[in-house]
Amino acid sequence: MRFLHTADWQIGMKATALGEAAARVREERLAAGLRIVEVARQRGADFILVAGDLFEHNGVDRVLVQRVADVLGSFSGPVFIIPGNHDPLTRGSVWEHPAWKGWGNLHILREESPVSVAGGILFPCPVQESHSGRNPTAWIPVERGATIRIGMAHGTVESVRQDEPDYPIPRDAAERSGLDYLALGHWHSAAVYCAADGAPRMAYSGTPEPSGFGERESGFVLLVEIPGPGAPPALTAARTGRLEWTTVAEELRGPGDLTRLRERLEGAARPDAALVEVVLSGLLPAQEQDELARIHQILQSRFFWGKVDAARLRPSPEDDAWIDNLPPGIIREAAMRLRHGKDVSPEVAARALMELYALAGEVRR
Repeated sequence: MRFLHTADWQIGMKATALGEAAARVREERLAAGLRIVEVARQRGADFILVAGDLFEHNGVDRVLVQRVADVLGSFSGPVFIIPGNHDPLTRGSVWEHPAWKGWGNLHILREESPVSVAGGILFPCPVQESHSGRNPTAWIPVERGATIRIGMAHGTVESVRQDEPDYPIPRDAAERSGLDYLALGHWHSAAVYCAADGAPRMAYSGTPEPSGFGERESGFVLLVEIPGPGAPPALTAARTGRLEWTTVAEELRGPGDLTRLRERLEGAARPDAALVEVVLSGLLPAQEQDELARIHQILQSRFFWGKVDAARLRPSPEDDAWIDNLPPGIIREAAMRLRHGKDVSPEVAARALMELYALAGEVRR
């Protein structure tokens, strides 16, 4: 048995914090779908499993539903899909759209019932509501037979930290149910869980196109090959993501730090596919104010998207003279009070001082 495991496309995600780049991010997610189908073709997959959250929510534009169905329908083999917690099987859901019936190879699995697939049996665990404390795999009959048994579920493996149980899945769910492999969705970072015999019998494929900062090993799908019943699955990750989301955290300690950071950004590979969040802290010397402006300009002109968070930067202590050069009166008095941390929190004081510092520089020029 050879199949492709994917999940969490989140088609229709807003990404409003990215401003004008949000629309491009949404299009990249659809483009990733085409790359997924191509990987399945090239690797000779018998079928594709989509383990939930194909859509960001059930209220997405219905044209998007048609576009996704057309992408998956272009695969030459069967595609098996379960609803996830973002697109649960509720009244008025995306799964009622006629697009799914327009393609003979697309199968929306709505019931907890075994399905025959090439080489074995699939046990789907469709999601009926956004939140639940119920183990979605509990229904799978415990058997070990002469055929390959695989499952597909959407939820949280018990070792993953969370505030409240959200479709909890035991860490040994595959073994408990006698499954050769359990394809998981819900978490955007890829993760593999090995059984007691060391075989990788349960895994999150992660989202096929990175969707935010802080994700681990996202932007991939998994090709799963199982030689026979009870045999260890072989998992191969195939890259399908194009965008890279990177956080660059820098503490400035002296002159030249910002210049070196700017040079690194200028030398970045594939900036047109990079979303970069630069988080600065520490001390900003007066002579490097222009470098900060240059970094802003480089991020906005060369990169897919970029921003600088300088809220934790403080004017370098040796630069207190700039306060003395402020116009006499309320502005200088406010700067002095901020410098000594009076009336406001250190974070607010630092940000306000940086604003005054920048304004003072504009006046000098």
